[in-house]
Amino acid sequence: MSTEERNLRQFTLDERLERDSEMVTVLGLCQLRLMKDRRWPWLVLVPQREGISEIFELTPLDQTLLTFETNAVAAALKKATGARKINIGTLGNVIGQLHVHIVARNEGDANWPGPIWGHGTPEPYENGAESRLLQTLIEAL
Repeated sequence: MSTEERNLRQFTLDERLERDSEMVTVLGLCQLRLMKDRRWPWLVLVPQREGISEIFELTPLDQTLLTFETNAVAAALKKATGARKINIGTLGNVIGQLHVHIVARNEGDANWPGPIWGHGTPEPYENGAESRLLQTLIEAL
């Protein structure tokens, strides 16, 4: 099956991404999602294309859109949080569906300067902190 044919099939979000994150909005190509872990402002972009696990499997236009959306979201997250560093990664070792992590990091945050993956237990947002972060992020976009 060609990439174009796969892209025309209905998009299904991996159940683990759905369980571990909340939908923020849909951009041109991607769902923008917020991970359910207040230790780091942590966003995920998921291209709405069925059967894609690698960036190079996207069409050239979709690759361009993914780059544009990743950069726009990263800039908005940095503006919204004032983070020292924005980490961007596409691991996919556990969840094969293509998704891009965009994480705001600051000195002194949980596990700084080490990686966030597999560190500790996720902590839920409380007292409207999630809504405030999302409102600031949407304004920055």
